[in-house]
Amino acid sequence: MFREMLLGDVEYVIPVSAGIGPWRASLAGRCLRHGSHLTFKNGECLRIVSPLRGDCLLLHHGVAARGASDTPSSISQTPPTTHVCARKEDKMSRQMIIGMHLGNGYGNLPGAWRAPTVDPTSYTSFDAKVRHAQAAERGKLQFLFLPDGPSHVGDMDNEPPNFNLDVMVTLAAVTRETRRIGLVATGSTTFNEPFNLARQFKALDVMSHGRTGWNAVTSSGEDVAANYGRRLPSSVDRYGRAHETVPLVQSLWGSWGEHAWVHDQATGRFANAAHIAPINMGGEFVASRGPLYIPPSPQGQPVVFHAGGSPNAHEFAGRWANGVVGAAFTIEDARAQRAAFRQSAERNGRDPDEIKFFAGLMTTLARDTRTGLDRRIELSGRTFPPRVSYLGRMLGLHLDPAQLDEPLSPNQLSDARPSPGDPRSTHALKIAREGWTIRDVLAHGVIDYHPVIVGPAADAADHMQEWFEAEAVDGFWVSPDIYEDGVDAFVDGVVPIRQNRRLFHQDYDGATLRDHLGAPAQYGVDHRFTQ
Repeated sequence: MFREMLLGDVEYVIPVSAGIGPWRASLAGRCLRHGSHLTFKNGECLRIVSPLRGDCLLLHHGVAARGASDTPSSISQTPPTTHVCARKEDKMSRQMIIGMHLGNGYGNLPGAWRAPTVDPTSYTSFDAKVRHAQAAERGKLQFLFLPDGPSHVGDMDNEPPNFNLDVMVTLAAVTRETRRIGLVATGSTTFNEPFNLARQFKALDVMSHGRTGWNAVTSSGEDVAANYGRRLPSSVDRYGRAHETVPLVQSLWGSWGEHAWVHDQATGRFANAAHIAPINMGGEFVASRGPLYIPPSPQGQPVVFHAGGSPNAHEFAGRWANGVVGAAFTIEDARAQRAAFRQSAERNGRDPDEIKFFAGLMTTLARDTRTGLDRRIELSGRTFPPRVSYLGRMLGLHLDPAQLDEPLSPNQLSDARPSPGDPRSTHALKIAREGWTIRDVLAHGVIDYHPVIVGPAADAADHMQEWFEAEAVDGFWVSPDIYEDGVDAFVDGVVPIRQNRRLFHQDYDGATLRDHLGAPAQYGVDHRFTQ
């Protein structure tokens, strides 16, 4: 994956108690890479035979990273700790993890910005985002999730952009006004330099006292690439760059040793400089010298997430991620996706419980289904006429917008066939067969990006329980229709039901995002995947 400069051989024999100092060789096992031999016994490095001469730098973990001036005495310093320690999940006490989508300040329903309870200027209001985050934290939700994508907005006449002004600035504001809830922001590996990603996310992790997660994704769409003055790279190159970017970022995070910060005012020693060292990593797509001058947070470093469901996403997340935010429309689909990510983790030498799969869920909570449908129709009904023809294609029918206030006829229901190419179509036909009008069928959200619950909180709780107990998910990321009252409706309605059924915690057990996810401890790169 990474280029290395290999010149000559130098052999050092290191005492068992010495460690390997700032060389950052892995203590996870025996590394044989490009002529660099590390011998271990009882988890400690005994011997390094490293291709090294003059001022040559070896540009990868698991090998030396020094020049000719190094001596055995300089090697005997205690190394910065880089470790991964998994915790096995107890199936009997398994509880779901819930995150909440935090977007543009309005909500996830078209027209949410026009709701009577909503300030129409919330798009630029960080106070609004803080208020919504605090409501989620009141419900003990484990994390907030902020997607991002500087893509073209097609209907600015009627709708705001879907994303935050800036995900990192938004979370910086939220961080100062919350205490426990995790903060997961999206950062593309395609158009961002690794050093910038490492710096921004670790600084936020320190600021939040260990609550930050990085949703590492590849960008898609020429409209996004155009904003950077580029063409969209191929899928092979996008994921090739992503696979280089994550370990490079994690190496930068670990370049300030865990115990390097001394800050001893009496002695005047600020830090142990020997444990803050360059990483000198470079590959086909990305490179950085380092170090990153940011000490560890209480959780060490941010937790890596990924969003996607393709085979490339399975492999990427299986190697690097502890959380996956996904989209699934059936229990069978969700179970298959979760299994694919867990199997990928196992192929990469990980415990499958190290990776958690969260399916999306959209909510319009109301005292009954009719009230919820009316709420959706009032705000987003203008989008329904152009969706009628698409609903028809989903069901194999020709539908006319003039039929919006009519249910499907018996003949139409008899002729309808769910489209095999759209996983939403089976549910759409189920709703239509219940006798709802076409307008109501669309108001059920059958063409939305995730399953939609319209009605009482118990319906959402039942949906979540069914999927969770089927082991189709480890939890959900919830997208309320309108943030201003939808978050409170979820917290006050759904959360108590989950808690009473012993499927959701009563309070936070820890203070960091890793605690909330049950994710393994890690600082620096995970050497299981860099050999």
